[in-house]
Amino acid sequence: MGNARQDSDGTVGDYSLIIDYYETRSPLLAMELVREFKIKSNHLFQCIKFCPETLGVNGLAEYKRKKNSINIKGYYKQQITSDQITWSGYYDIQSKNIKDGYAQLEQKKKIVMNYLVNKGFAEDQLIFSSISITENHALNEYGGRTNEIIDYTLAQTVTIGSDQIDQVTLVSRNATELINEGVQFKSYAPEYHYTKLDDLKVSMLAEATKDATNRAKLIAENAGSKLGELTHATLSGIKVTPLYSLPYDDYGYGYYVDNDSVSLEKEVTVTVNCTFEIK
Repeated sequence: MGNARQDSDGTVGDYSLIIDYYETRSPLLAMELVREFKIKSNHLFQCIKFCPETLGVNGLAEYKRKKNSINIKGYYKQQITSDQITWSGYYDIQSKNIKDGYAQLEQKKKIVMNYLVNKGFAEDQLIFSSISITENHALNEYGGRTNEIIDYTLAQTVTIGSDQIDQVTLVSRNATELINEGVQFKSYAPEYHYTKLDDLKVSMLAEATKDATNRAKLIAENAGSKLGELTHATLSGIKVTPLYSLPYDDYGYGYYVDNDSVSLEKEVTVTVNCTFEIK
């Protein structure tokens, strides 16, 4: 304990101590050290990191004791099911001149529209993009592009945004049937969204704050102190991830997505940073 300085009243001041459970492998030792080094309100801080098993909660809790307060994170997770889907498909044609290409692409558009209408979608649900035009150039003997234009590629996308998730998902899987009707069609993977996230925030923030309170109370009691009032709380983040995915830990292992749009079933995680008084 060479860095410690004992004041006349027997307390330890001007001491900064960091203990990592993963290095000491002794949470009991960590608790004893907290009891030993009671910090006066005008001195430095102690910081202790505990593993989830020590705290009995999910995730890594950070314990920081600075003057007479604890800074700790609280978490709350909730499973949700997407209520909105967005899907797009792409089709194109090649033509020697742009005018003929427009006419050909317009015919393809009618085929695509009729196909989707027959699948139960209204025409006003189908959003067709503007037509894109790409010049295709001849190549020289070395594979480099020349200035000679040999033809044009005209392309267009169709997009559907709907709450009819099952219906749109099915179309996204089967739309390549349009190839049988002479349309070179490419179906993109649908995106799944949850539109009521704002409605969940208030209740989830409350639960995350409760979690932080329980963590702080457990740490304070094990350190021989009492938990005081909540003095400050801030929202650290709201993450939408695939259900059952593993978040990155401190060592970079796992899978993490901030705002998942691939999965139908998702998990929302709310994190809050809370500061409590210590008595």
